[in-house]
Amino acid sequence: MAGWNLWHGCHKISPGCAHCYVYRRDESIGVDASQVRKTKSFQLPVSKNRAGEYKIPSGETVYTCFSSDFFLEEADQWREEAWDIIRRRPDLNFFLVTKRIHRFWECIPKDWGGGWENVYINATVENQAMADFRMPLLVEAPIRHRGVACEPLLEAVDLSSWLGQGIERVGAGGESGPDARICRFDWILGLKQQCSSAGVYFSYHQTGAKLEKDGRLYTIPRYLQHEQARKAGLDG
Repeated sequence: MAGWNLWHGCHKISPGCAHCYVYRRDESIGVDASQVRKTKSFQLPVSKNRAGEYKIPSGETVYTCFSSDFFLEEADQWREEAWDIIRRRPDLNFFLVTKRIHRFWECIPKDWGGGWENVYINATVENQAMADFRMPLLVEAPIRHRGVACEPLLEAVDLSSWLGQGIERVGAGGESGPDARICRFDWILGLKQQCSSAGVYFSYHQTGAKLEKDGRLYTIPRYLQHEQARKAGLDG
């Protein structure tokens, strides 16, 4: 597993963005997260070490643009070059998560065709309104590998209408940070049941800072949120 942060910074567009960790982290060091800039890691997938070997070895999954959005408007000027880098490394699997699946057709390369085998595109769905807006766009787009990221999950979400339409995986989790909104465990179980019924892989990534379960509200420290989610045994 590797990370590739091509550009940094973003602007908020939906309810899931309200307490964005990128904004929170940047504000803590006096940086304006809305100012988008290309990073020094832009060439990372094609960079080599002194021995002439790729720094990211063949077969790795590369989590892409984790402090921005690959389909961000402000990054349009760099995206063609980014696609070229991905094109040059067909031996890597690039994992993208976006809140801007509505920009898909504006952002794909000319040779996209029916999708690239090494590109996994996941749409963020934090509530039912965003599911109703983004899911039809996701399932209708020519994408070889498509998934859904219900993070931060802000309410019960019904994805059942779309899960039989080429969705490979659904990830879910609560919101972290000091202003985190409550995530109810029943919402997580509801998504798990939908995925099980449709034969879609489900992953419970993190509890979030505020988890309501069996009528009780738990405040969970950041370092335990992933571990506690794993202990629930819902992945699969």
